[in-house]
Amino acid sequence: MKETAIFAGGCFWCMIKPFDQWPGILKITSGYTGGEKSNPTYKEVLTGTTGHTEAVKIEFDPTIISYNELLAIYWQQTDPTDALGQFEDRGDNYRPVIFYSGLEQKEVAEKSKKELENSGRFDKSIVTKIEPVKPFYPAEEYHQEFYKKEPQQFEKAHQKRKEFIDSYWRAD
Repeated sequence: MKETAIFAGGCFWCMIKPFDQWPGILKITSGYTGGEKSNPTYKEVLTGTTGHTEAVKIEFDPTIISYNELLAIYWQQTDPTDALGQFEDRGDNYRPVIFYSGLEQKEVAEKSKKELENSGRFDKSIVTKIEPVKPFYPAEEYHQEFYKKEPQQFEKAHQKRKEFIDSYWRAD
């Protein structure tokens, strides 16, 4: 059995590793979604003119890991109070979005967001969007599993995100 989840949370280089470590994750693909241009390139998405955001497409086995568990991992990798990008990555092409497929995913995502809002963890409003899935376009091959291919560059790109995660989530 296989289902798909699509999450945008800033640089897709930093969004693979947190999910890749869990049982039930079958495949993770870096790519672009949420915009209107077909088959965009990395350079086109960087311009902010395609409407796309960097995202990850996660294929998972729901009998091993649930969509709700994926959302819990997602929330701990993003700043849900920042609609204008994530960490050092600024602009609409880095906006945080949960792209749902089907009514069940939408309801689970909305409930999860409401629970985070009510948790008191953040002083600011939770601004992560929940939107219907749009066509997903895989990124160029050199972006796939970037954290494994370029560990030093990944660590540098991941530093501000890591500091945020440590300050908001490590106390749990």
